[in-house]
Amino acid sequence: MIPANPIAGGTFHGTGAMLAANCYAPQKFIRRWSWETFWIVQASFCWLILPVVGAYLTIPKLGTVLGEAIESHRLPLLLSFGFSLAYGVGGIAFNYSIRYMGFALTYAVAIGLSSVLGTIVPPLVRGQLIDTLTNPGAMWVIAGIGAGTLGIACCGYAGRLKERGLVEREGGKGEFSLTRGLLLSLLAGVLSAFYAFAIEAAAPVIELAAAHGAGHWQGNVAYLTANTGAFVTSAVYALMLARKNRSLGEFVTLPQGKGKASLLVNYMLAALVGTLWYGQFFFYNLGHVRMGQYAFTSWAVHMTMLVLFSSLTGLLFREWKGCSRRTVVWIILGVTILLSSVMMLTYGNYIGSEAIQ
Repeated sequence: MIPANPIAGGTFHGTGAMLAANCYAPQKFIRRWSWETFWIVQASFCWLILPVVGAYLTIPKLGTVLGEAIESHRLPLLLSFGFSLAYGVGGIAFNYSIRYMGFALTYAVAIGLSSVLGTIVPPLVRGQLIDTLTNPGAMWVIAGIGAGTLGIACCGYAGRLKERGLVEREGGKGEFSLTRGLLLSLLAGVLSAFYAFAIEAAAPVIELAAAHGAGHWQGNVAYLTANTGAFVTSAVYALMLARKNRSLGEFVTLPQGKGKASLLVNYMLAALVGTLWYGQFFFYNLGHVRMGQYAFTSWAVHMTMLVLFSSLTGLLFREWKGCSRRTVVWIILGVTILLSSVMMLTYGNYIGSEAIQ
């Protein structure tokens, strides 16, 4: 059993969230590729290639572990893969919600809902939620989850104010549709939480990996099902778009256009995006195994830090320059509440781990 160390666990979660918050930066330098071409290349690295490579390099006797899992834990494997398929659909809904409602509001609704559901549902299904929440430090954990949800909402409201200001300055509202965007973001939030369910469903396989000496790398075996389902969903959707838009040829030849562009550079940048995105899963596992008896809070910690680092990155690169004072106050308030949420969750986990030593 891995010794509980919530501070180290929180640090690993923070590292993964920071990578995820900045993973799409390389996409800005991709030239003459349609979205679907970029998406399937980065998804190949994030949800297929790197999870397989990561498991192969870190799980001892991987073949034996998988053989035993297929023989004795076939249902958990299928459930994990099925939840992952749903998670992939959530990602697609998230992208469409951004189109109709903007990034900030979509993030606030989808990530906030995913954070709560992905944290509460697994222990609730196991019938352990009530008992867990009566342990030492539980009130700090509950307060941290609540504060995280509030902080995400504040950041989302600040983003909405920013978007409204841009609309007023530029005129018109484009494709903005609150009804469509809200429905899609709610769907995205529910289905994104299925990733936490996919990891939870693979728990018997993770235990097998631990029994064969995987140590703190044990969670990497779960990504063989928890990630690959999302790849299948993404690949099917991206290929359908490519066929519709007649962009399949972009994989081998760039279309004509202005400015310099390189097919090799595009592949390298898309691979970098996928690698950074996979990094959040890699460090999520390292953080999760160190969270002690409140390991179920890992999803809330990760989601909270994801929004926190996204917001801090925006402040660092002056994305909020030119916004009203009211907007700046709301984003600073949101970041402050998110920081307090992380401290509450970490402290609650620390009290809980100390109580059982």
